[in-house]
Amino acid sequence: MSSTPKLRSLGDRIRQIALFEVGGLLLITPPFAWLSGVPLTESLGMLALLALIAAIWNGCYNTSFDWIEGRLTGRTADRRPFRLRCAHALGFETGLLVLTLPVIMWWTGMGWLEALIADIGLAITYTLYALLFNMGYDRLFPIQPAASQGAGGRIDGALSAER
Repeated sequence: MSSTPKLRSLGDRIRQIALFEVGGLLLITPPFAWLSGVPLTESLGMLALLALIAAIWNGCYNTSFDWIEGRLTGRTADRRPFRLRCAHALGFETGLLVLTLPVIMWWTGMGWLEALIADIGLAITYTLYALLFNMGYDRLFPIQPAASQGAGGRIDGALSAER
């Protein structure tokens, strides 16, 4: 009998997305403003909007990827091999590029090529950040097997949720 692996709970996924996006804004806004010449406050506003778009895409993409991977391999996302992590991060950033390019063009007034270069720079930066962040997140918050959750499903104190 084949069982499907557990996915992250909604609460866990929201925590993952929130930590990822806040960390990304703090790390990437200053260098983006400096390299693009877009003032810091405008850069922060635009990157915050891109972060919202990315957060929605993140939840949809990661949940779908985890579901498909689980069905095909029987493995949970926190057991993902390095090569698949690289493909996962690249796929996420490619989809996000398609969603964010028009926003960068509109917000900054950049031409298509300038905005594409800026978006590719953001994508490369965020791809590396996503790879490292998700490896760290999976180690800090592993998906617990259903049998080890114990009574009530409480596994990590106040932050716990059914996983």
